[in-house]
Amino acid sequence: MSSIPNGIYHPKSSTIHRLGAFTKMLCLLILLVAIIFTSKIFGYAVLFACLLALGIVSRLPIRLVINSVRRMFWFFTVILLMNTCFYGTENVWFKWWIFTPSAEGLIQGLNVILRVIFLLILSNIITMTTAPIEINRALEQMLYPLKFIGIPTSQVAMILSVAVQFISTLSEEAEAIRLAQTSRGAKFDSRRIGEKAGAVIPLLVPIFLASFKRADELSLAMEARGYQVNKKRKVKPPSFKTADYISVALCILLCVLSILVFH
Repeated sequence: MSSIPNGIYHPKSSTIHRLGAFTKMLCLLILLVAIIFTSKIFGYAVLFACLLALGIVSRLPIRLVINSVRRMFWFFTVILLMNTCFYGTENVWFKWWIFTPSAEGLIQGLNVILRVIFLLILSNIITMTTAPIEINRALEQMLYPLKFIGIPTSQVAMILSVAVQFISTLSEEAEAIRLAQTSRGAKFDSRRIGEKAGAVIPLLVPIFLASFKRADELSLAMEARGYQVNKKRKVKPPSFKTADYISVALCILLCVLSILVFH
């Protein structure tokens, strides 16, 4: 492949890489709350500055961090148009059939897009600075209290971890299939909606088949390595260092500011 898919772990020696996986997952949840509650321009500027600082400190290629954002351009366009044309009911610019575009809808659409973009960038930084086995262990530690009400936390953590890793794998698989279909005459870059839809349909079946094949190969590999579903595993409590406490404290501070000041 000509480009490395986003979401793949990049081993480096940055400060973000050295943080505990549990700390990074906890910070992700806290910052998710901060992103949801932020709705002012100054708040978005602060969040952008924080994400930019995280990207610089993590020493990750900026192109890979924002790669998933660029791929969702048309999704963001649809979200913006839908909110602009249907969200506002007062002070609309004009009315035509079922469309009622307004500044209120435009602002709401921009809020949704910015929140999704910030979340994508943040999740990319977390997954690209944390090894898959550490993510699995951190998820199991976070879900451990649910074990007392009968939820199989080990299996749930494994499913979530595998799902996260499969996103980048299937994206790479889909890109390879798209290039193969393009060489056979599929018109993915056509401006006609009918031709684009006709090109996408032959793309779906190979992707589904590839995903089932990957899942079967993964299950055989896990079985060959002695993985047992019902085996009891001892979950070690997360260990915190000074940098972990500082990171969580800064995230909580930003979350409080988002709720009290930036909302």
